[in-house]
Amino acid sequence: MDAALLAELIAFNGIETTFNDAWGQPCQVSEPDQLALLSAMGYPVQDEASCRQELLQRQLDYWQQLIAPVSVQQQDEQGWQLEVMVPLALANTDFTLTLTTEQGVTQQWPLVPVDGELTQVVVLEGEEYQQYLYHIAYPLTAGYHQLELRCSGTDLLVNQQLIISPGHCYQPAEFSQRKQWGSAIQLYALRSERNWGIGDFSDLQTLIRYLAKQGADFIGLNPIHALYPALADNASPYSPSSRRWLNIIYLDVTATPGFNENAALQAHLKQPAVQQAIVAARQQDWVDYPAVMALKLPALKLCYQWFIDNKASQPELAAAFDAFKAAGGNSLAQLALYDALHAWLYQQDSQYWGWPNWPEQYRDPDSDAVQQFAAEHAAELDFYVYLQFLAQQQLSEAQQLATAQGMLLGLYRDLAVGVSEASTEIWGNPELYCRDASVGAPPDPLGPTGQNWGLPPMKPFQLYQQGYQPFIELLRANMQHAGALRIDHVMALLRLWWVPKTAANAGSGAYVYYPIMDLLGILALESQRQQVVVIGEDLGTVPEGIRELLQQFGIYSYRVFFFETAPDGGYISPAHYPLQAMATLSTHDLPTLIGFWHCEDLKLGQQLGLYRDEGQLQLLYQQRHANKQRILDSLHGHGRLPADYPRSVDQLAMDRTLNFAMQQHLAVGAQQLLCLQIEDWLEMTQPVNVPGTSNEYPNWRRKLSQPLEQWTQEPHIAALLQQLTALRRQ
Repeated sequence: MDAALLAELIAFNGIETTFNDAWGQPCQVSEPDQLALLSAMGYPVQDEASCRQELLQRQLDYWQQLIAPVSVQQQDEQGWQLEVMVPLALANTDFTLTLTTEQGVTQQWPLVPVDGELTQVVVLEGEEYQQYLYHIAYPLTAGYHQLELRCSGTDLLVNQQLIISPGHCYQPAEFSQRKQWGSAIQLYALRSERNWGIGDFSDLQTLIRYLAKQGADFIGLNPIHALYPALADNASPYSPSSRRWLNIIYLDVTATPGFNENAALQAHLKQPAVQQAIVAARQQDWVDYPAVMALKLPALKLCYQWFIDNKASQPELAAAFDAFKAAGGNSLAQLALYDALHAWLYQQDSQYWGWPNWPEQYRDPDSDAVQQFAAEHAAELDFYVYLQFLAQQQLSEAQQLATAQGMLLGLYRDLAVGVSEASTEIWGNPELYCRDASVGAPPDPLGPTGQNWGLPPMKPFQLYQQGYQPFIELLRANMQHAGALRIDHVMALLRLWWVPKTAANAGSGAYVYYPIMDLLGILALESQRQQVVVIGEDLGTVPEGIRELLQQFGIYSYRVFFFETAPDGGYISPAHYPLQAMATLSTHDLPTLIGFWHCEDLKLGQQLGLYRDEGQLQLLYQQRHANKQRILDSLHGHGRLPADYPRSVDQLAMDRTLNFAMQQHLAVGAQQLLCLQIEDWLEMTQPVNVPGTSNEYPNWRRKLSQPLEQWTQEPHIAALLQQLTALRRQ
């Protein structure tokens, strides 16, 4: 391809062709990889003339808008700005600008483009377009305001949502008084003597009561986004169907309205086969998602039927459900439609795993066939809406309990970076996503060969054209019933690693940039409105300056002890961690403490074929041995271990003394937030997830080794947690 055309395509689409990898080494994206990515974006790269025409059309789409569909600006006492883009013929035309504030106040200004500050000129297809900047001296409060620009004497009218950001995310006043700690859990992994084979919202309440008593301020949850009831084995919480709604598998059937009065449900549950299935699911060491869903869905249908039959005698419940349904709008209705249609099609043929593989007439939610299905199965759709209603209720009750028990933040939710290709989000809004590429990561310490997560990325320009509304709704949904929100792979606000479907491997991609200042502005606004602290998972390949920008917006950094090393290879003392951070020893993508110390992750990686060759594996073993010695040295240096405890890692196994010392070491750190894992209190070995694998390892299924009723009675665990509280409050 012509070099000038390629350069213009790369620049227009925000593709980065050179970057520094996770080890600080410069990398270059090859021209074939650049062309593959442009092809995934819809450019006919094999035909230069067609490619030029496609680029021209997209440039015209931008320049012919008059004003952008959305503008995000910082709150300023001097006012705000407006950019107007007009063809030369309209530069001296009279316009009227109308502002309607979020509070309903209206203000108008006359506007002639040439009276503004000329900031840019382009010529497209022989026509000149000019961009003018206006400074409007009318201060606005933070919020969502509406602009209307009308061309005098014509029907030409365009609108803009003007979003004014406070510029800083929410921080509780209590943060200035003391430091907080909590635990991160995989909700499905909670064992109990009462659940149906998977941790549920009632188990979460049990855990809240216990941890609040020990002095914890939050419980971090894995993403609890909606997955696929009809295909329960698709269990990854990071490959959801919808990030706006909840995974109904976490419902506790016994906590649903009318449970005790529901004769049909009680009779169903008394069947020996059902009781045996519940016990069998509960005793499994790995969550059997299909078995759990096969238990819960029939029982939940009886819950729904009881609700329908008793609406008249339950006016408050019925009113709450109606209000929930109205507030959920099209997004909720579409999720219910997808789940019902998916179940119906999958029962007919197991090849119908998701909408891209459905019969053609069902691939568009607005098609006649889909609308006919919705009309004929209205009760089934209403059932799935009811499940979302119950899930929101039970999650809300958990958060209310957490705050009532004295937890400062309560639940700390996790927002996944994307949705799977078969998701209801892409089914309902296909223009927003690039289905010919996937989100991933270039090679880094977590994935030495790169990672491909199988999640189609949002198109930056389409997100902008849709007024960032999908992003706004995403934040609002995930800030519900929570005191903090972890944004997985927060670098996605700046750039995402796109891997074309045609790529040979995950490393054959490139970074694509997103409008970070706009997205951060919206994040700050929603954080303040919902009073939710924001934590950005800023691991992996982090470009220079980005952490400082996130800090400026009040986003808490995510510091993993194992990654916090000094230039000499030693471990940075937690006393030197930034205050505006959450620190943790390990994560769901890393081994447990015992797994790390005993190199179980390296042994497993070898079994799964994750390493290039024996040489790479041996180098990792050598690095691990050196890292363990440095950790031991650091713990001794800070007085966290008894004086007579071994000082050499040779032949030193992980024991409780060393395990708990590492947790206490991090507890005295400077960071505002400390997050630890129950797996390390229970001294477990097996990991939750092995990055870079799909079917090779049973990711997202491993349960905790002991039930809640057992380990919450262990004196040594309670003593550790009380020590953590004391250390955090020193």
